[in-house]
Amino acid sequence: MSRINDLLARLCPEGVEFKAIGDFGDLVRGNGMPKSDFVESGVGCIHYGQIYTDYGIWTTETKSFISVEKAKKLAKVDPGDLVITNTSENIEDVCKAVAWLGDAQIVTGGHATVLKHSQDAKYLSYYLQTPRFFAEKKKHATGTKVIDVSAKSLAKIRIPIPPLEVQREIVKVLDTFTMLEAELEAELEARRRQYQYYRDALLSFDERMSGASKQARVRWATLGEICKSVSSGGTPLSTRPDYYGGDIPWLRTQEVRYTDIHDTEIKITEKGLKESAAKWIPANCVIVAISGATAARSAINKIPLTTNQHCCNLEIDPAQANYRYVFHWVSNEYERLKAYGQGARADLNSGLIKSYPIPIPPLEEQARIVAILDKFDALVNDLSSGLPAEIKARRQQYEHYRDRLLSFREAA
Repeated sequence: MSRINDLLARLCPEGVEFKAIGDFGDLVRGNGMPKSDFVESGVGCIHYGQIYTDYGIWTTETKSFISVEKAKKLAKVDPGDLVITNTSENIEDVCKAVAWLGDAQIVTGGHATVLKHSQDAKYLSYYLQTPRFFAEKKKHATGTKVIDVSAKSLAKIRIPIPPLEVQREIVKVLDTFTMLEAELEAELEARRRQYQYYRDALLSFDERMSGASKQARVRWATLGEICKSVSSGGTPLSTRPDYYGGDIPWLRTQEVRYTDIHDTEIKITEKGLKESAAKWIPANCVIVAISGATAARSAINKIPLTTNQHCCNLEIDPAQANYRYVFHWVSNEYERLKAYGQGARADLNSGLIKSYPIPIPPLEEQARIVAILDKFDALVNDLSSGLPAEIKARRQQYEHYRDRLLSFREAA
């Protein structure tokens, strides 16, 4: 920070010049290039949708390619250029940029703009992630379901352009945070693979045991057979405001994400509970989503609550099974369980869940399995103490320094 402050004091003592993007660079709008044009090898290309899903601040390699013939008609991206999205389903992703730092020329297609310039590419890409730029692009955004900021509008947005020496020093600092976060992400992915390996091994009873030993130690049952009760919930009428805003935790299907649930996003009233015919369920049930995008995913409620009708709530009989063992088993069976879905949306139902088979080893063996898998689960999923918590802290630290480093006093 002191090095950057010294440079600013020496090189621009009167403040930093702000310029419209169109004044310091040329904006070339892309066209065409649907994903159906992708090939195994050829000319590297960046699709606008990949910028906010697959790429970070910069890249030296493309994830996709297009034929030489089709590349001739597309917008060219030279080393050092920025590729900027013009379209997204939300305001956060529109105008996200990726700096192309590879050795060869690549191409991009529609809904993207190429910025050709003589500044530090990473500096510009970092700046386009700041809250200050967010506020500016929001002024130019159009649309509701699909958000668009045209190349013409993008050209009008003013951003600070300090001397190149300052830009490069800022990039050095921010790259350090970015690389640290990337290392943590890689560690998290490795731990997830390790978690999956141990979960598969610990829960593969057919492979671990055979013959009399297997029969003596493991019995098979259905989820319904090991439960004290199985229930689903209900949804109060959305047109009745007196049904919402109470103090009864009400869980929606989209909140079922393989985590322990300590609270819900929405609360309902006693009237709402009665009208929906939803039932209270005690803490430590295994909740399985049976409809929508989260169908077949599971969670454990750590508080008594009620749910919507698209949740199947399993109150496990402790004399037969450890509820966390059941949670780990159901989580590991996600793909197979989801395949049981019926109809156009592949929805499940309580009957299918109740009939799903589960191996039941002795309770002490269940406890041993739970102890091992809970440690991995906390490491890869816990937002308060595991790797996700550390990544979140590093991300907040990066954003703090990014916004601080990219805030300048404007020259008169």
